Amino acid sequence: MRNQEIEDLVERLALELGRGLSLEDLDGLLLAYSANQSHADRVRVNFLLSKKVPADVNSWQHSHGIAAAVRPVVVPANEELGMLGRVCVPLLVRGFRVGYLWVQQDHIEQSATAILAQLPQVRDSLDLLATLLLESNTAESSLRRAREQEFLNAAEGDKHLIEVVSEWPEIRRRGPWQVATVYAVADPVEARLRRGHAQYDSLAAALVHRSAGLQATIGIDGALFTAGMGTHAVMLFRATQGRAGHAAVLERYTAELRKRTGVPASNVVMGIGESFTSLRALPEAYRESKIAVQAAVVDPALGAVLDVRGAGVYEVLAGGAANPEDSVYYRLIRDKDGAAELFPVLELLYDNDGAVAKIAGALHLHRSTIYNRLARVRGIIGADPLAGRVRLELHVALKAARWSSRPRI
Repeated sequence: MRNQEIEDLVERLALELGRGLSLEDLDGLLLAYSANQSHADRVRVNFLLSKKVPADVNSWQHSHGIAAAVRPVVVPANEELGMLGRVCVPLLVRGFRVGYLWVQQDHIEQSATAILAQLPQVRDSLDLLATLLLESNTAESSLRRAREQEFLNAAEGDKHLIEVVSEWPEIRRRGPWQVATVYAVADPVEARLRRGHAQYDSLAAALVHRSAGLQATIGIDGALFTAGMGTHAVMLFRATQGRAGHAAVLERYTAELRKRTGVPASNVVMGIGESFTSLRALPEAYRESKIAVQAAVVDPALGAVLDVRGAGVYEVLAGGAANPEDSVYYRLIRDKDGAAELFPVLELLYDNDGAVAKIAGALHLHRSTIYNRLARVRGIIGADPLAGRVRLELHVALKAARWSSRPRI
């Protein structure tokens, strides 16, 4: 980290504002602080001594929405904590959250109005501070970016780089390995932006995934390397039978996304390829992990951590241009007004071996309703939807319809 440059800038800002400042990272760790403050409250003194925001103070600060804020936030005083009022300035670069600058009110001030009036005057310095923090971020270092790109190119099949990556100390002789792809399902707004809208910043998105992947795997013994792209992260693990480590990484990754974007990540999934003993199999393992994560996105019932061998028919569908419209039975049902009621019943029946009681419970319907809908399907297609070949055709068509909505990774 470029500590001295950051510390000097914080001191300069403090002099311009005539106030005490402290700079912290997204985890509440002290990065820099100013010396010029006539009166520091108990919280500030303890923070400067311990270098870490205590849990009760952190809870109070976050209860005022600082994690999602893009503009300065007034955090009122808390007498119980020994805390004067202060203003939190979220520091962002291209929408990527890099830290928080705290400006404490003086003990004689009744509100933060004066601070808020001063901040526009130092906007350029605040932007510079955010940029310096970004450049000090491990995931944004030029060396890290170069290595991640080499790994991704190797995963895409570059034979020379496969040999290069195989000699990296953290990877060499640590097989067998597994590749995992982690994907955060976008909300409708972000999905539209990803499809080419000018406001979507792919470079910032890649940095979010790079940083989240790196932080999520720190301290996880089996996690060997991570790389981030605009839509997802790719991780290399030592192959294991259990999935506790993978689940822990996924949970931490979700939390890291929330910290960096300010938006709760409600649906983050991980797909895992087959284990392999030679890095020459890295591209195929990466392809398998993408199939698994796509299957987890389109079919949440498969679970948030999914091995490719659990992807079922989706692995088959990934090999060709399957189209649900190729099934005449599917088209006949689709063209009826009640298709939205009939398709879920059929898919759940096929997925659960025809267990009507279980399906009725899952859909909150009476069993007689399930039988009635099956009868409607039978009348529409002129065949028994539970008969072998008809069932196979409809089941594959329903899964093909799901697969068509997969994210393109």
